Amino acid sequence: MNSASPRSRTLQAVGALSLAAATALLMTGCGQSSDSASSAATSEAAKVVPQKQTTTPSATAQLTEDQQERKKVLDATKVTFDDAATTATGEVAGGKLVDLDLEGVDDDDNQSPSPTATGSPTGSPSPTGSPSPTGTGSPSASPGADGPVWAAEVAEKDGTIHTVRINAVDGKVIEARVDGDQDADDKKQTADRLAQATQTPQQAAKVATEKKKGTVTSVSLEDNDGNGVIWQVDVVGSDWKKTTFDVDAKNDTIVREETDED
Repeated sequence: MNSASPRSRTLQAVGALSLAAATALLMTGCGQSSDSASSAATSEAAKVVPQKQTTTPSATAQLTEDQQERKKVLDATKVTFDDAATTATGEVAGGKLVDLDLEGVDDDDNQSPSPTATGSPTGSPSPTGSPSPTGTGSPSASPGADGPVWAAEVAEKDGTIHTVRINAVDGKVIEARVDGDQDADDKKQTADRLAQATQTPQQAAKVATEKKKGTVTSVSLEDNDGNGVIWQVDVVGSDWKKTTFDVDAKNDTIVREETDED
């Protein structure tokens, strides 16, 4: 048998190595071409399909100015309508509530200015004030001007109105006085309305909140365009919108309902 010379074996080994290197280079080139093509396709797809936005506006930013103000006042209020009504009527012997309003909530709806410059936490007018007290009432110690305030009108049997203002945080009476801006006709009108109202403001508030869950911010005894009297009840819901209910003061029937979208 003929055996290969050392030179022949060397040439065979070099040839094998060269073939393996060429094969590896060819495979690497194919892989790079494939990866480059995939990367280019992905880049082009990204240009066509934009990335999804994940940021959303805050809930507070979506509220209107009126809704933000209601939220601000109600978040600070600790004394409920029922408690404020009890405190107010307790300041007038035999008195009956004819109006109770949380100052700072939709004050543009109110009719008369506050008798004091520091009474309202928002600088807004009070619905129940009058130019000056008559001196027959006796103000209690004030807990301070800061914070929300319940402003009430409580009537004697003859229709004489007393203004009572209550701190809506700690429930203390800030002021209790007779409303001096009344004449005989005003007193008679108030007395007549009270005589027609067989349902209490608390009952009317209950009817309103059963229809719409929320916080009572105002209750007022009003004339129903000559058709008896109504309790006008404002309720602020969890969406911070205000709904006004006109509740018949004789049978607790809701005769009108309106929601303020602002």
